[in-house]
Amino acid sequence: MPENRSISHTRKDLAFEVAGECLSLLPCGALWWEDAEVLVVSDLHLEKASSYAARGQLLPPYDTGATLRRITALIENLAPATVISLGDSFHDRRARPRMAASDVTTIRTMTDQTDWIWIEGNHDPKPPEDLGGRIAHELVLGALIFRHEPTPGAARGEIAGHLHPCARVAGRGRSVRSRCFASDGERMVMPAYGALTGGLNVLDAAFDALFPKGMIAGVLGRDGVYATAGNRLIADTLRAAG
Repeated sequence: MPENRSISHTRKDLAFEVAGECLSLLPCGALWWEDAEVLVVSDLHLEKASSYAARGQLLPPYDTGATLRRITALIENLAPATVISLGDSFHDRRARPRMAASDVTTIRTMTDQTDWIWIEGNHDPKPPEDLGGRIAHELVLGALIFRHEPTPGAARGEIAGHLHPCARVAGRGRSVRSRCFASDGERMVMPAYGALTGGLNVLDAAFDALFPKGMIAGVLGRDGVYATAGNRLIADTLRAAG
């Protein structure tokens, strides 16, 4: 394998098996399936800031560029054959006309370099066709099936997004909240990759039907991904006003 496809050893990536396939969980929130040369990112929500601005809530319009720069760096480092964008790649159906020309060029460069697959999401049921790549509702590769929304009940090999999982971890008298991967070894829910995306605590009821026997959170840290057992996870609490 060429050197540029090797993952940097200066950070702690987490090796994790799903349905028997060995996957690398990266600290940026992407998934690297080395054996298949597949890179997966989820819930980019490109042009979220411009969507909010159109409704009067002004945010700095840099989220799309920041998100794309991180993906570009991954492609340069790993040289994947395939990139899967796991749905909600665009924040709404009118995102494409609001995109800066430089961001359009960046996307077209990436879709020219790889077999880029846009998985349909609930925000973008029909991703733009003029940016390159191909569109799929879901994709089966080996033992894994890639789709945007996780399905309730057993779904061995499912890699999904949509829920934007986050974990609050207790330790040393305080707690830290961060994006995370959620998995029980049979399926995985990926964190949102977009620069302006928030998250849902993995202890929320939305995850109960997906992981009835519990799960491990792969919590994103500054320099690594850390496997965290359920007994170290705590729910979010509402802070009293004032």
